[in-house]
Amino acid sequence: MKRAIFVVVCLGAAACERNEARDLAQRRASVTLAGVATSDPIPARFGYGRPATPDEIKRIDIEIGPDGVGLPAGGGTAAEGAPIFAAKCAGCHGPTGLGTPVAMALVGRNAGDAFDFAVAQDKERTKTVGNYWPYATTLYDYIHRAMPFDKPGTLAPDEVYSLVAFILSKNGIVSDDARIDAKTLPAVRMPARDRFVPDDREKSTRVR
Repeated sequence: MKRAIFVVVCLGAAACERNEARDLAQRRASVTLAGVATSDPIPARFGYGRPATPDEIKRIDIEIGPDGVGLPAGGGTAAEGAPIFAAKCAGCHGPTGLGTPVAMALVGRNAGDAFDFAVAQDKERTKTVGNYWPYATTLYDYIHRAMPFDKPGTLAPDEVYSLVAFILSKNGIVSDDARIDAKTLPAVRMPARDRFVPDDREKSTRVR
């Protein structure tokens, strides 16, 4: 008797699954995307939106690479960046950039510029601009793109350059009177620059 009941239950479940599959197929066939049934070939365009204008593209095409391509005109020094940092950055990063519970530290070098972040006892070592970042141009890109946290994209180029100079000088990477601009920023050699290598696994099976 138990076997008979088991067989009936299994057959009932199989029938339910077939019915559910059929109902799902019917529902899918009745759904349309921009007037095209999902059972039809997917069109190249659905008729939504419009091409972005050159001005719209320009507003978001703001990445700055390691070579500095894309850096705007302008410049600034650490002295000019100090009051900007105090007004717009210190609330999160601390008055001297050493970090707070709210935001990461920006300032800090390791003795001898050691780079032991993979060593077990150093896994919790704080990564800062001074001990970890390989390219100085990333500072401009990130500040311009994302800072201040509550008003990203509101800083003028001179303000960004001045903040970059301030942070680099606090890390002892450039002098306090160094002027940072589109020419001098890509030339800044970061302490961790040689600690990073290109990912060459497409040409080699070696993982570095």
